[in-house]
Amino acid sequence: MSEFFKTVPVVKYEGADSSNPFAFKHYDANKMLMGKTMAEHLRVAVCYWHTFCWQGSDVFGANTFDRPWFKAASEMEAAKLKTDAAFEFFTKLGVPYYSFHDVDVSPEGRSIKEYINNFAQMVDVLQAKQEATGIKLLWGTANAFSNPRYMSGAASNPNPEIFAYAATQVFHAMNATKALKGENYVLWGGREGYETLLNTDLKRERAQLGRFMQMVVEHKYKIGFEGTLLIEPKPAEPTKHQYDYDTATVYGFLKEFGLEKEIKVNIEANHATLAGHSFHHEIATACSLGILGSVDANQGDAQLGWDTDQFPTSVEEYTLVTYEILKSGGFKTGGYMFDTKLRRQSMDLEDLFHGHIGAMDTLALSLERAVKMIEDEKLANIVDQRYAKWNDSLGADILAGKHTLQDLAAYAEKNNIDPQPVSGRQEMLENMVNGYIFK
Repeated sequence: MSEFFKTVPVVKYEGADSSNPFAFKHYDANKMLMGKTMAEHLRVAVCYWHTFCWQGSDVFGANTFDRPWFKAASEMEAAKLKTDAAFEFFTKLGVPYYSFHDVDVSPEGRSIKEYINNFAQMVDVLQAKQEATGIKLLWGTANAFSNPRYMSGAASNPNPEIFAYAATQVFHAMNATKALKGENYVLWGGREGYETLLNTDLKRERAQLGRFMQMVVEHKYKIGFEGTLLIEPKPAEPTKHQYDYDTATVYGFLKEFGLEKEIKVNIEANHATLAGHSFHHEIATACSLGILGSVDANQGDAQLGWDTDQFPTSVEEYTLVTYEILKSGGFKTGGYMFDTKLRRQSMDLEDLFHGHIGAMDTLALSLERAVKMIEDEKLANIVDQRYAKWNDSLGADILAGKHTLQDLAAYAEKNNIDPQPVSGRQEMLENMVNGYIFK
């Protein structure tokens, strides 16, 4: 078997003073924090599509990446070469997990039968690789957005046969995820939306999408898949408007179709940016609703209105996000999955390592600071104090449904209440958080 990354050694932790570009400065997989190792907290995964499938093209230019695994006599041979390269990369980087779409790992073929046969063969290849390396599957999914048949959607398509084609892909991708002992299955509706309302029946498309998700849940139980089902919110791109706009929208959709206890969310940082939210907002919202499942770790560009999928470098942002995740009990089946791609000018194979090493160090620093915030309890205590009156009899009785508007009006008049505002102390809290981040 060929070695693809000959110039790169196994990446190890060397500490903050190291000048080795192929070493971790902060990510120490075995470091204990709050009773878990750093690796157990972060549960880092590498994505297949951007890392091993993308060839460096954009809408204005052709491919810039000349990867050795693209050069093969057949599509199946190329898929197997890609798998060799991927697992060499995972092993040298020292990540515990990876993730894929069905057609990332297997040629789609020219028919459904070819798709099924190719995918089955590649699942066997992946299974052997996992057993040989110990690398695990964080999540699998089906690509029901790239093929032209899905230009008007998959589950929301006007043609039920296209709905059925998408169902076929999801059926086999879920089965593959179970066979590979994947811990989650993700549903991202890249084309589940509209370009114009002039040719769109919103109620019908919502009903179709709801039924599709119900079928996914039914199949999960039918095959005995024990992982978590996840929807990944995104407001737009490639469609003008996507139905899974943000976390709150997804939660409303799940409630409408009785799925709020069956499906959680996989939140991507850059998608939050596109929705006009902070990444922190989306994570905190999901945690408050009890539907946080996993995270696509990346970052966007505040000056650009599209999904740039850059490697995360902001310790400030990821400290607050990790703090929210730790507050809610940490990841269960999810993790930080790098939905990240190199810039087109970063052509060298070594650049794949530089991007992931920096991202993992960013997560490590963020975790350490978030743990300190949790352990000190200063921020949590201030928030508790802010809402403390809701634990008194009046507040508790209001929330318990023991008061009406008339009751409260009578209470206010009888007691001649004159409540005074209290400072929110935002600036002090921002200074406090900076003290943790930059200490």
